[in-house]
Amino acid sequence: MGKSRKNAVAPDDIYADYGADTLRLYEMFMGPLDASRPWNTADIVGVYRFLQRFWRNTIDEETGAIRVSEAPADEETRRVLHRTIDAVRTDMGKLQFNTAIARLFELNNRLTAVVGESGTAPVEVVSAMTLMLAPLAPHVAEEVWARLGHAESLAYEPFPEADPAYLVEEEVEIVVQVNGKVRARVKVPAGAGEADHEVAARADDRIKSVLDGVEVLKVVIVPGRLVNFVTRS
Repeated sequence: MGKSRKNAVAPDDIYADYGADTLRLYEMFMGPLDASRPWNTADIVGVYRFLQRFWRNTIDEETGAIRVSEAPADEETRRVLHRTIDAVRTDMGKLQFNTAIARLFELNNRLTAVVGESGTAPVEVVSAMTLMLAPLAPHVAEEVWARLGHAESLAYEPFPEADPAYLVEEEVEIVVQVNGKVRARVKVPAGAGEADHEVAARADDRIKSVLDGVEVLKVVIVPGRLVNFVTRS
């Protein structure tokens, strides 16, 4: 893209249609900064909708009132929040803004589900997400921050800190195979021993039906990844 190819896109047109925050986000979401990336104006709509959805999750469009709750977030939402904080901090430190934005998309999807169920968004999630969004979409973030009741700019606020307790995986999903063919996926506690892996695999109804009346010659277990039952053909 450039003047020599006569295909340049005027930023003023993007500002007028979608706003400066959308353009900033799209340019960073296109891919790694050191990679050549194709411009596709149609893809801007996806980023624009993300910002719209975040706004609707926090602001009542009809009244303009903030729609957050002081009630604590549920455990799963907190887990998603703190994993997002940890991932976004890491990605931004590496200038990997595209993956940081993708993480915020996922958090916003979770927030949308919470708002759909309760009608309000937990303030702890909205505040942290606003601070994470600020370097990427400063205008929207500043407006939401002010409507949350803060007199000072969020530019003076520290980046959110992830709670290590919510970063630990409680369960992991493992693949269960019979003679190398995937038959099921089951969950086991993180750090479970090989015996627990086999018990969980055998307890699955799909595996029970496959192994019914069949002689198992060997059980191959890779902790945290798979269980493979080798049977007599």
